[in-house]
Amino acid sequence: MKYDFKKHLIHSHLSLKDGLEILNDLGFDAIIFVVSVEGKLLGSLTDGDVRRGLLSDLNLKSEINNFLQPNPKFLKRGEYNIQEVIELRNSGFKVIPILDKNDVVVNVINFRYFKSYLPVDAVIMAGGRGERLKPLTDTIPKPLLPVGNKPIIKHNLDRLRLFGIDDFWISLRYLGDMIKDFIGDGIDDGINIKYITEQIPLGTIGSVSLIDDFQHDYLLVMNSDLLTNIDFEKFFIDFLESGADLSVATIPYNVNIPYAILSTSNNLVSSFQEKPTYTYFANAGIYLMKKSVCDLIPKDLFYNTTDLLQCLLNEKYKVISFPLRGYWLDIGKHDDYSKAQQDIEFINF
Repeated sequence: MKYDFKKHLIHSHLSLKDGLEILNDLGFDAIIFVVSVEGKLLGSLTDGDVRRGLLSDLNLKSEINNFLQPNPKFLKRGEYNIQEVIELRNSGFKVIPILDKNDVVVNVINFRYFKSYLPVDAVIMAGGRGERLKPLTDTIPKPLLPVGNKPIIKHNLDRLRLFGIDDFWISLRYLGDMIKDFIGDGIDDGINIKYITEQIPLGTIGSVSLIDDFQHDYLLVMNSDLLTNIDFEKFFIDFLESGADLSVATIPYNVNIPYAILSTSNNLVSSFQEKPTYTYFANAGIYLMKKSVCDLIPKDLFYNTTDLLQCLLNEKYKVISFPLRGYWLDIGKHDDYSKAQQDIEFINF
């Protein structure tokens, strides 16, 4: 998704007339944030602030600085929690500026377009060869294969952005420059995208060990070849409330047994079930974890998420499952890719 946050910004030396033109263009989202030449937040301006200024004998030529409300609500990147976000959203604040450590406005979250603003870093694993999708992947990396009107990885980036995530790392290897050239650095969209390039294969999570500048205390890792409408806010809140060190999104998988199944001990039957259904939970390739868990991932070694999970279990860390009830598809084979093309028009993102 693309949202031009800069349309909410105005420099303090401009006139009220300039501000009114912007407010008029914003329509339902009629709030602008007054910034200094350096981009630092000075205040906000709404129609109500304009009326109060005009009643104080200011006019259309007066500097916008004379009308602003000096204490607007805001969030600081890397210094907020999800409860603050929920409280602002539930209190009716729809448009919130995001500041960096120097109070410069680096993004604006509009809750008419964004579902949340999650305090997590996201790592998207996009280095795989896509062997099972050859020959499609002979010249195009799997994350750039189109599903509907955009590549697979763009569906995932847009879904993550929908929940306000704005700090990204994309792990690359096979045809990585093509992915980097297509995605870019995200600056124009108010987000930050960095890249990790594996010089040797590092498995499904090994490259995370190469990142040392996470912005948040929590990390979301996901495969780039998934198509899903998972609710990332519910996933994150469940993770926090559980007190877990790592949460795995899982897909309920039912196995129907067409026979009566007996429970026995030393050939003695203790019970039986007629044609039972057993539910198992398959790994969906999406993980939430505390940043400190990354310290367990060895540097520059091939290391899979299954290795990390086993390490956490061996060391008595708390690992939980988050059953994913929405849509999910791992695009690993040609049949999966065909199904994705058929499903994309009907998925409620």
